[in-house]
Amino acid sequence: MRAEFAWWPLRLLAVLALLALPLLQGGGAAMAQGDTQAQRQQVQPYNNAPVWREVRSGEEQYTSIKGRETGVLIQTFGETWRALRNSWIVPIAGWFIVVFACVLALLYWSRGPMKMQSKPSGRLIQRFTLIERAAHWTVAISFCLLALSGLVMMVGKYVLLPVIGYTLFSWLTQLAKVLHNFTGPVFMAGVVLMIVVFVRYALPRAGDLNWLIKNRGGVVNAHVPCGFLNGGQKMWFWGGLVVMGIILSVSGLVMDFPNFDQVRSTMILANIVHSAVAGLMMGLSLFHMYMGSKIGVEGAYEGMRYGYVDEAWAKEHHELWYQDVKSGKIKTTSAEGTPEAPQVAHG
Repeated sequence: MRAEFAWWPLRLLAVLALLALPLLQGGGAAMAQGDTQAQRQQVQPYNNAPVWREVRSGEEQYTSIKGRETGVLIQTFGETWRALRNSWIVPIAGWFIVVFACVLALLYWSRGPMKMQSKPSGRLIQRFTLIERAAHWTVAISFCLLALSGLVMMVGKYVLLPVIGYTLFSWLTQLAKVLHNFTGPVFMAGVVLMIVVFVRYALPRAGDLNWLIKNRGGVVNAHVPCGFLNGGQKMWFWGGLVVMGIILSVSGLVMDFPNFDQVRSTMILANIVHSAVAGLMMGLSLFHMYMGSKIGVEGAYEGMRYGYVDEAWAKEHHELWYQDVKSGKIKTTSAEGTPEAPQVAHG
């Protein structure tokens, strides 16, 4: 018994050695890894490639702030978005707007405004009601503000920054951002209202395609009888107001309210779609503005500004609608004088 008791320290040491063996192996691996890292720093100083590979992996890591993607430090898709936006979307959209504006300037220089073929009769017809004009001008004014502020944020650093400098450009960009964010909901409300009040006029009917072909989309002034809206106006209503207006509204909401808990890739896709469609709509809207201005089609602006058009103008540009009004099929208000100062005769 005494002999066995005398050997217990050796047995205890043997047990402790077996228990410590895994720790010693781990410590050896850690020391080996430390030696490898130390050697890398000597051979390749400041080489943080292993760290950045882990950061850029897109895998969720630990963070004290809980939420979707809060554990992802870098979204690698963002670099793809930056390259796509700066190398493709911004240049193409910018030059598209410039080229389209130059084409319209050339069109005006070559022929001037589309004049009425007959003299004004002095008899007026109400073409647009107050609610219709309010819906149109709400969309028009808000869109112009969004277009200007959007262009500042999109191409301002290429066009304005070299001219006005960093301080003024920084102030202008911040103003454009706030203006853009708060004008967007006004534009969306106007789009919905305008769709509601004008959709009954924009339904396709026989003759719309013929009008588009003979007038080449509105570039020439060929007399083709049409209703309240011609083929070109209907195409702009469905393609510009409905399709592009809704796309811009939805994508804008995604970017305006990140607290909806959408992931960053969703906001990046929304930004790409928003920028591309906005550039297309800004360019095409120049044609709509041109045709609706005093330098485009004579009498068109007065109709939307004051609500009245001369009977001669109505017969030349919207003959089928004019015939429905004269036959009593469409009820509207008549007046005398000029669209700027109508003297209402009867309702």
